[in-house]
Amino acid sequence: MGEKVSEQQKIAIETTEGPLLIIAGPGSGKTFTLVERILYLIKHKQVEPQNILVATFTEKAANELVTRISNRLHEANIKFNLNEMYVGTIHSLCLRILEENREYTRLKKNYLVMDQFDQQYMLYQKLNRFLEIDDVETLLNTNFSRWKQSEELLKWINKLSEEIVDIDNLICSKDLRLKVLGKCYKVYEQLILEDNALDFSTIQLETYKLLANSKDIRNNLNKKIHYLMIDEYQDTNTIQEKLIFLLAGKKQNICVVGDDDQGLYRFRGATIRNILEFPKNFPKGSCKKVELSTNYRSNPEIVQFYNDWIEQNNWIQEDVSYRFSKKIIAHESNKVEQKTVIKVSGDDEQGNWENEVYTFLKSMKEKGKVTDWNQVAFLFRSVKNSKVLNLSRYLEGRGIPVYSPRSNMYFERREIRLTLGAILFLFPMYAHLRKWNDNAFLKEWDFYDACLLEFAEELRKPKNHELLSWCKEKARTHLTISKNLDYGLSGLFYQLIQFELFSDVLSENVFTVKDSREARNLSQFTKLLSKFEYLHHISVFTPKNIGDSVVKFFNQYLRFLLQGGIDEYEDDSEYAPNGCISFLTIHQSKGLEFPIVIVGSLESTPRKQYTEIDEILQSNYYHKPVFEPLELTKLFDFYRLYYTAYSRAQNVLVLSCQENRASGQGTRNVPSKYFLESYRRLKSWRDESNIYEIELAQVKDVNIKHEYSFTSHINLFETCALQYKFYKELGFAAVRQGATIFGTLVHQTIEDIHKSVLKNETHLITSEKLEEWFNTNYQHLSKRERVYLAPQTQEVALEQVKRYVDKQNNDWAHIQEAEVDVSLVKDKYILKGTIDLVKGDGDTVEIVDFKSEKKPDLVKEKDALNRYKKQLEVYAHLVEERTNYKVSKMHLYYTGEKDTNPYITFKKENVMINQTIKSFDQIVNRIENHDYTIKQRPKKHCGNCDMRFYCDRNL
Repeated sequence: MGEKVSEQQKIAIETTEGPLLIIAGPGSGKTFTLVERILYLIKHKQVEPQNILVATFTEKAANELVTRISNRLHEANIKFNLNEMYVGTIHSLCLRILEENREYTRLKKNYLVMDQFDQQYMLYQKLNRFLEIDDVETLLNTNFSRWKQSEELLKWINKLSEEIVDIDNLICSKDLRLKVLGKCYKVYEQLILEDNALDFSTIQLETYKLLANSKDIRNNLNKKIHYLMIDEYQDTNTIQEKLIFLLAGKKQNICVVGDDDQGLYRFRGATIRNILEFPKNFPKGSCKKVELSTNYRSNPEIVQFYNDWIEQNNWIQEDVSYRFSKKIIAHESNKVEQKTVIKVSGDDEQGNWENEVYTFLKSMKEKGKVTDWNQVAFLFRSVKNSKVLNLSRYLEGRGIPVYSPRSNMYFERREIRLTLGAILFLFPMYAHLRKWNDNAFLKEWDFYDACLLEFAEELRKPKNHELLSWCKEKARTHLTISKNLDYGLSGLFYQLIQFELFSDVLSENVFTVKDSREARNLSQFTKLLSKFEYLHHISVFTPKNIGDSVVKFFNQYLRFLLQGGIDEYEDDSEYAPNGCISFLTIHQSKGLEFPIVIVGSLESTPRKQYTEIDEILQSNYYHKPVFEPLELTKLFDFYRLYYTAYSRAQNVLVLSCQENRASGQGTRNVPSKYFLESYRRLKSWRDESNIYEIELAQVKDVNIKHEYSFTSHINLFETCALQYKFYKELGFAAVRQGATIFGTLVHQTIEDIHKSVLKNETHLITSEKLEEWFNTNYQHLSKRERVYLAPQTQEVALEQVKRYVDKQNNDWAHIQEAEVDVSLVKDKYILKGTIDLVKGDGDTVEIVDFKSEKKPDLVKEKDALNRYKKQLEVYAHLVEERTNYKVSKMHLYYTGEKDTNPYITFKKENVMINQTIKSFDQIVNRIENHDYTIKQRPKKHCGNCDMRFYCDRNL
């Protein structure tokens, strides 16, 4: 394990059997310890990767953990298939378990996973179903807008899911509000059943039901998963704790890691009791506790500052402690002579805060050691309030770029205002349709008018003459529409971006966060359009739907997005983009570290987060009684929040505000009384000239290994690097997916057939059952992708499936495995693929990859076939590396082939495999260096690509 491991870390790494609680203070090497523990299990305890489950709090943390695990195992020359290890967020692991056992749940293939906006918008669209419930007004305020009522409903529904409340008990309640709430939940259950949908809460609930109700599935998982490691355990909720114990089974090898002082997510249902009471789940003395209390991140003064802060609060009430007693110690290597905790504030009543902050930053850059603005992070309770937004604009106006993806500034961006203005211009009827009566008014209309005016100003410029002509022609078409068009809002957008006003944004170097914001915002806009069309079942404009679609888009869908706000692009591979200062919420900064941290929002006070209904639910319907005294939770959460903020700082911690000593009614003291004791001891940065001598660290490189699949990455890039740039790198939403859905539909139905074979249910493979599988797959796939196949095209796809079955002559004995996931961990990336295996000669297997098209000309399509052959060779290599199988042959099976042998068969040539992997290395290298140059356009593929208008004009 090497010298870097401390004594406490060593104990945590080598304690593998039974329950283990690791209290990991800030900067104590928690991730390092987890990675070394996994290595120890595999290397010294001979544990197979598939026997380990590791749950993290965020996707970013999961990606970083996967990279670090794969790097360590790679360094140790340990061969493993990364797909076999259960690593991810609790939500992603639940989705994996549901997918592996989907046929035992209510879910059909192609189910929809709704984010919070999708969920609320669905409730809004179906609100009448809830408003029909007797006495619903006792729960939902009828004076609120329908959107506000939907938001309230969403909050209660998610709470009931996460607390696994018995809904029938709720409906039997004597409290009318709870009875109504129970009935509302029943309606919601029916809606998501009809829509084949999950939300973030029901992902966990469906998994819990699956494990709790199916002993066989639970036992199979218990046999497979021997060791569990759960990160950020202080932020788990009721259902997550229950899921963890179901997955652990009788072995109880559960290692939980966290810090009760950094519990931040009560508003999402998290309960601090999970970590504080963890040892009580086991026989007395059987749960080992290890404390990692050495901070390797921050200098001593910063550590002392946040130790003092957390100890200000009284955590013991009636002889019960609501905090593990601990003191974090700075590692001796971080000791410095200079003062490292200071204040940068505006003087009382001077209103000079923004300028003071700007002067401090410029001074640190010019005199100090700041070499890149990304060494500085501002942390606020919220980045959406006017003070924070004004500071952001002030700094940007003076040449300091700000990265603030959650600041609600998406709709302020010029490229988005111009896009909205363009769409408004293209639908002149909207101006007449939006006022449904003389008194109608929505405040958003003023914003829309400003966007339209700004776009009209651009159209007057000579360089936009062609755009003006095109817009006039389109507007005329939309005003006088008499037949169906071949596009909807998404398709129209892709036509619009061919013109210089928008194409300039896409043609520039867009591969750093700072430079790519405009392009990524346009990409985000395609996702918004695509989601709207999905939610309203619009594929193309028709004379019947065009007016209604435009009004709904602006007056409902976009209005709600404007009210709720949209996050801009966040880069998972680097949390502090080069050249930008970060403006983050304290919640967002969790787990991160920055050389200079400036903590704002010092006007804050503790806030109550519960209602009377919460109290009743907690006391009578939740699985455990109330833990922390309810009246103290706001105080506990307040101290934990700012403890987390202060402990993000490595070298310099700054407290910052516009000081204000309240002098009249309606004004308040800043900083608030809760900060005074800490704040008044600090000196102003202007009185600490030696801060320029402090050695600042560089921002940590997250170093995430990206995953690449053969079909959606390697093949796409080789087909057209520009398509890769727009769809994969920038994330534009594809509209023209007809060919894709055809192939997916055929493949999914063949998968149903193979799974029946592997379950010894070949008697199910009848013509009627094929049609049932096919129709169910099509129904949910088309709904999810918002792409519909003509009836005759559906018939062709079904015919391909039936022909495949006919050619097997009822002999299925050769099917070995279906949809096998394989991965190859390389130095700089992870290659992934999915294959089907059939039995070969002797003890060998053969690989089959299905193609839903006619067999190609072996001469004319030689290059494409060679590409497929290379792909199959790597699949063969991975199968042999990761399993006990020996591969003898590789096949392409063309389901569209009617008359001749549908197979193209290749022999496995080991000598070619290294060469093939080398060529993949070169492709990935080009991708990661953002080299998207193409010698010539692949004309064959252009007709079905949304970017064809852009390419026609700009290439």
